[in-house]
Amino acid sequence: MLFFNKKRTRRYTPYHFRWRWLILFIVMILLGAYVIKLDIQVRQQFEGKRWALPARVYARPLEFYTEKSLTTENLIEELKALGYQKNASAKAPGQYHYNDNEFIITTRGFEFWDVPEPSRTVQVRFADDKVISLKESYPDRPLALLRLEPQLIGKIYPSHNEDRILVRLDEVPDALTHALVAMEDRQFYEHWGISIRGLVRALVANLRGGKRLQGGSTLTQQLVKNFYLTSERSFKRKFNEAIMAVLLEWHYSKNEILEVYMNEIYLGQAGKRAIHGMGLAAQFFFNRPLKELELPQFALLVTLVRGASLYNPRRHPERAKKRRNLVLDVMLSTGKISKEVAKAAKEAPLGLEKNTGILYPAFFELVRRQLKDLELHSQGLQIITTLDPLIQKAAEKAMVEGLEKLEGKHRNTQDLQGAMIVVGSQNGEVLAMVNGKATHSIGFNRPLDAERQIGSLVKPAIYLAALEQSKRYNLTTPIDDTPYQLKMKSGKIWKPKNYGGRSHGQVPLYRALARSYNLATIHLGMGLGLDKITDTLKRLGLEREFQMYPAHLLGSMALTPLEVAQMYQTIAGYGFRTPLRAIRDISTHDGKPLKHLSISVKQCFNAAPVFLLNYALQTALRKGTGRYNARKYLSEDMVLGGKTGTTNNSMDSWFAGFGNELLAVTWVGRDDNKPMGLTGASGAMVIWSNFIKAVHPRSDAPVTPEGVKWRKVGSERIPFIVNQFAANIVLNDCSQ
Repeated sequence: MLFFNKKRTRRYTPYHFRWRWLILFIVMILLGAYVIKLDIQVRQQFEGKRWALPARVYARPLEFYTEKSLTTENLIEELKALGYQKNASAKAPGQYHYNDNEFIITTRGFEFWDVPEPSRTVQVRFADDKVISLKESYPDRPLALLRLEPQLIGKIYPSHNEDRILVRLDEVPDALTHALVAMEDRQFYEHWGISIRGLVRALVANLRGGKRLQGGSTLTQQLVKNFYLTSERSFKRKFNEAIMAVLLEWHYSKNEILEVYMNEIYLGQAGKRAIHGMGLAAQFFFNRPLKELELPQFALLVTLVRGASLYNPRRHPERAKKRRNLVLDVMLSTGKISKEVAKAAKEAPLGLEKNTGILYPAFFELVRRQLKDLELHSQGLQIITTLDPLIQKAAEKAMVEGLEKLEGKHRNTQDLQGAMIVVGSQNGEVLAMVNGKATHSIGFNRPLDAERQIGSLVKPAIYLAALEQSKRYNLTTPIDDTPYQLKMKSGKIWKPKNYGGRSHGQVPLYRALARSYNLATIHLGMGLGLDKITDTLKRLGLEREFQMYPAHLLGSMALTPLEVAQMYQTIAGYGFRTPLRAIRDISTHDGKPLKHLSISVKQCFNAAPVFLLNYALQTALRKGTGRYNARKYLSEDMVLGGKTGTTNNSMDSWFAGFGNELLAVTWVGRDDNKPMGLTGASGAMVIWSNFIKAVHPRSDAPVTPEGVKWRKVGSERIPFIVNQFAANIVLNDCSQ
């Protein structure tokens, strides 16, 4: 028996011993390789480009300077839109106070393309709707210029539709950090990424409960799950989570881990857009930066960590408030806040602000298209646009109220829609775009895509072509407003008529345009030649390819409001054509300059003939087709020009009007192209006039250009071109 035992010891014991160690060695190598693989993954993503950020699109910044025209009501409206809070001391960023005509504002600061604007406390005084004094409080000194941060109007998202505002940990208030740690991981600053006690407790619960896997996760494990892994519930995922959590803690500090957690955590949903991080959640729920929130808001944000849908404060306010108060109780129990502070915070309302998403979808689409033309990758960009929220609001109000009044006043005007584009006359900046009655809805973009016949809006191109030939034509040149007929290739006879059916014989050129006589326009246009009119339209800015026909002289061609606005910008700019633009500056997400879109100007007409044309268009507004509405809506000090447009059967109503500051093109019609019985004067011009009355733009008399003299003709003073050389210079080839 002893021999037998010795024999077994010699034959089997060494054999089993070697294979066990070999298997263990192989397992250790495989496990080590697996851990190294996970380690590489952890470090690459944590240290590399962690998130694909959306491009953030802003309106223009509101600028202050002495003598700037601005009402106190508009300033308050701007501050509220930016999320500023009214406060008696106004010492913290994002606060303001006003008394009569004096404002105290502490700005937030902003990384502008050219010069960073710091946060500062300023005093602004008003009189007669103008800024009369602007100074900084600390130190006490006058300011030449102040820019508020621009309003965020929308974002262009990456393909996965995640959204976040990155914050650094030193920007996160201590109260939020305390609340988060107290609720989610009280041993965060003590463990090595995993909690053994929590894992054991979760394992026991899982064994008792069957297949469903409980968490027991630390903050580090939560970050690993959200940042690296899927939401799959399995032992493999849990195993990976634990290893990766330890690796994170090995490589990085607690503060680094907490900062990434603050920016990664999922806190809500806005349509297809996922809300990630405390920074964005502060804006999404409260319309304020994270650092401006108070204890009740911090507690509500921490509430969402446990279940963004379950505790959504907009859908389940009572449930969210109950959980928020629990967070406050936990903070009290851990000694982070006092009883008095906890009591006051629990009594506070949720304080939610309306979530607006993309504020101005019609304008936003123009930004998208122009950004695409620039061939810039949109991810993470900071885009400053030309949109003026104050002008936009006035345009929306004029459109919505105007359409309602027109529908109530006229027959056959049900289901009216409209479009308006407001442009800087000299710089071509698109300041506002309105798309129908539902101004904030996303749908067919009429300002950009609705191709409608333009009617008499084409006529200024014909009269400009004539006035360029200053040896043959001036404003008083007689034009035939007599019956006209033309035999077409089909054999049919084309017989255009004036609106109202009357002809007027010989009429001065400026009166023919002011009264929008069709017959006079046909005689003039056919006399000049269709090729000449085509060239003039292209030089005005019409880029599409088209074949000119006689009927086009009366506006049978279909254009979009944007194309009309480009043409009339060249007229309002006295022959200087500036491509319409919606973007000013583009920077990286941290404010570093990337591209500045400077104004591009071409002189496509000499100023003299355009000056004469604009005199005729001013006459059209005061004494021609727009005379009724001009007297009713516009003050005498406004020097404005404009042209109505009406198409056959009154299917389209247009008005394009401008001064030396603003140009606004307005269209009214029905989407189904049915007649509505409105002319340019009784439809679109009514809306345009109400808009101009509301914004009251600066409209000084234009400077008379070289080569133009004024002469008295009857009871009127009329400009004439007297310097032929100056009148016929064209500096650029603008017809390409």
